[in-house]
Amino acid sequence: MQLQVENSPFNQEQTDYLNHLLPTLTEAQRIWLSGFLAVPVTMEAPAAATATAALDPAEAQQNAQKPAARNVTILFGSETGNGQQVAEDMLQKLEEKDMDVTISALDDFKPKNLKKVEDLLIVTATHGEGDPPDNAVAFYETLFSRKAPKLDGVRFSVLSLGDESYEFFCQTGKDFDKRLEELGGERLYSRVDCDVDFDEDASGWIEGVFGVLRESLEVPSADESTPAAQLETTSLTADQPVYSRTNPFRAEVLENLNLNDQGSNKETRHIELSLEGSNFDFEPGDSLGIFPENDPELVDALIARMYWDPDESVPINKQGEVRSLRNALLTNFEITKLTKPLLEKAAQLFENEWLSALLKPEQEEERKAYLDGRDLLDFVTDFELGDVSPGEFVQILRKMPARLYSIASSYQANPDEVHLTIGTVAYHAHGRDRKGVCSGQCALRVEPGEQLPVYIHRNPNFKFPADAEAPVIMVGPGTGVAPYRSFLEEREEAEVNGKTWLFYGDQHFASDFLYQVDWQQWLKEGILTKMDVAFSRDTAEKVYVQHRMQEHSTELYQWITEGAYVYVCGDEKRMAKDVENALLTIFENEGQMSADEAGDYLKKMRQEKRYQRDVY
Repeated sequence: MQLQVENSPFNQEQTDYLNHLLPTLTEAQRIWLSGFLAVPVTMEAPAAATATAALDPAEAQQNAQKPAARNVTILFGSETGNGQQVAEDMLQKLEEKDMDVTISALDDFKPKNLKKVEDLLIVTATHGEGDPPDNAVAFYETLFSRKAPKLDGVRFSVLSLGDESYEFFCQTGKDFDKRLEELGGERLYSRVDCDVDFDEDASGWIEGVFGVLRESLEVPSADESTPAAQLETTSLTADQPVYSRTNPFRAEVLENLNLNDQGSNKETRHIELSLEGSNFDFEPGDSLGIFPENDPELVDALIARMYWDPDESVPINKQGEVRSLRNALLTNFEITKLTKPLLEKAAQLFENEWLSALLKPEQEEERKAYLDGRDLLDFVTDFELGDVSPGEFVQILRKMPARLYSIASSYQANPDEVHLTIGTVAYHAHGRDRKGVCSGQCALRVEPGEQLPVYIHRNPNFKFPADAEAPVIMVGPGTGVAPYRSFLEEREEAEVNGKTWLFYGDQHFASDFLYQVDWQQWLKEGILTKMDVAFSRDTAEKVYVQHRMQEHSTELYQWITEGAYVYVCGDEKRMAKDVENALLTIFENEGQMSADEAGDYLKKMRQEKRYQRDVY
């Protein structure tokens, strides 16, 4: 519901501010704000002075000896929402101890105010090839410019989220950590770098930072109250289990269909899962996490190559839980991707001159070439590795990461279901045919009636406007169209008819037009106002979504100047960059802007949440 002057006690300027602010608030921020507004504000200084004077002299002296409370500022940079979730977990822990704490996305915080901060905690992801996430770009650029403030007296700690399979693992966090020290900050707790399985390391960072803050503020130890984990456990009942990333729900597969017609070069699965009994809800823009299984043929070949017993028990976590080797390799460990950290750990486990040589700095290009497209079976075969127990070997493997897929259905329209659009990854490399772990499982080994372990992944950085009248422009080639199906299905359920414009692209009209019937029906009903398509292989010269955008540049720019929100979902390396360049060109040509002005305009749209991306 939008505030209006007519239905509220606020004037027009105030309602505009509130309507812009309220949809951006997290659940924790809403709860804090409601509590803050519920407390009467008092300016009775004399009464406060009287209360202070009434203290027992000994108590007054004790209070005088306590160190003054330092404010804690938590800033997060998050592409998919993980960083924001960890930051909010830290916020909750500090607020439970009545600490003076504030939280903000990095792009919503003015870097010049850093000099006013006392204790600074930064939680940040790294995107792509070492880049900061979208909601941290402006802060990052300022921090590394001459405008960056001196941070004398500021204490800081950084938590980095990343993926070890990328060359620049946790680079943004490493950059922040180094720069804050260069600017004069004091490190209050060492930086922690987390892989995709970040829960345990992130919890350790939270506890470590909290311990330092507790010591400096003389806050009662955690033993004096019920730990958060214990509170969560005691609140659960057998009738109301809470499913999450660490306790996924086993969802039954209802449908598993190939959306591509005969003659297509692609295979795109439409999967419908039952959420009955999960207590899940979600919004358009959110994702579903799936914990996949490795291909049994690959697992059996690896076990056979190492001459292991598939029934031998091996540990699967630091808590000492054990499973059979075959089961652990199927469900618990990643075996389809090689990384430099894996090679380094293997070099400590195996004596192998070739492997040691490959890890030398001067062999960087050769190492990258070897890692590309190979899996664990290739690795143990190529280096003739052996003579190691399964229990030792699995210690060097990283946990199986969940795969995130944009939800393609509306919770309001289908509360007991969730729909996904999954493109099957298939390729031939190094003498073998290979498939993506999760997409291959869904394409070949998942039938209706079977179950997949899943959880809801909130994505606060890809949220559609709360204002139903705001124009919406959606760009999503291929499987990138999934969140827009969710959004339009929800608008249909709510009987909302604001202006919407979809740019969709794929290879062939006849075989690759995903959800064609849905789009046509929504166009007929007015749920979808406009749709422009680009099928790259149907014409002599390839045409993509960015070309369609430029063809309609005048109208597109008019929509944007009227307040339209622009969403981009899909491939990051090419499509997302091409679309962004197209937008900048449209701003320059239609808005008579310089290149710098166009860049600033797009940056402002991002800060206003009117330009959002979900790219991979």
